[in-house]
Amino acid sequence: MEIVRIRSITEYHRFRGLPNPEHPLISLVDYALVQFPEDEKAVNIVMDFYSIALKRDIGAKLHYGQQMYDFDEGLMSFIAPGQVLRIERDPDLQNNGSGYLLQIHPDFLWGSHLAKNIKKHSFFDYSIHEALFLSSKEETIILNIFENIRQEYHTNIDKFTQDLIIAQIELLLKYCDRYYNRQFITRKISSHQMLTKVENFLNSYFSDASRPEGLLSVKKVADAMNVSSDYLSSMLKQLTGKNVQEHIHQKMIEKAKEKLSTTTLSVSEIAYELGFEHPQSFSKLFKSKTNVSPMEFRRSFN
Repeated sequence: MEIVRIRSITEYHRFRGLPNPEHPLISLVDYALVQFPEDEKAVNIVMDFYSIALKRDIGAKLHYGQQMYDFDEGLMSFIAPGQVLRIERDPDLQNNGSGYLLQIHPDFLWGSHLAKNIKKHSFFDYSIHEALFLSSKEETIILNIFENIRQEYHTNIDKFTQDLIIAQIELLLKYCDRYYNRQFITRKISSHQMLTKVENFLNSYFSDASRPEGLLSVKKVADAMNVSSDYLSSMLKQLTGKNVQEHIHQKMIEKAKEKLSTTTLSVSEIAYELGFEHPQSFSKLFKSKTNVSPMEFRRSFN
């Protein structure tokens, strides 16, 4: 399917039958006003700006990366510039649902602290099935921030406008960080199931003699879990204090200790089996994690 590239916020407004935005680099859209052609059943979109949405009952399925989420409940989603979004509308849809869409062009953030730090908010890379659910109180807070942004760019623009709006965007993202953290905590059962799946995958992977050459990547583990790398690392960090890479390293060291203590394989052979191209890299990792070299560890068993 052809991808629709939308390069500006003004272009998005025209694409969805909305009036031109009052500010070319930032816009808050009432989602109920978004127009869809009757013959549009599905569309792939790439936007050159950030999109932060709070939507309810929109009657559509959204594909984001390898995941799909059905918008049956109110939730927030976060999309960074250049990410492919596929929207499949319900053919029996009677209305567009409700909610708001905050669009921010990167040029609006130019020269600000947020321009360099916005991508540190890892929820811009989350798989959509881990979008942010809100309580009614949390939703009210987010809507108030949206309204503050709207009022600011509706007033006469002056030298303070950009700074004040960016301050509101930073506040919005900080609240979303807090709510995502709450979501991790309140969904411990699901998270622990994921942790079990990760452990089972790593055990199976390092026990498989026919596994592909090279080091196991974080992306490969995340793909096996059907989630994004950032989401999986955030979840594991919340549960265990270790991210995905640290879990991989921990499993490597466990396997290395097993082979050093129960086989006569050389350090180089063990390194190659674990996926290292250079044995020195393996030895360096082993010592950083255990405070002894592989050979010192082996000698401790003799």
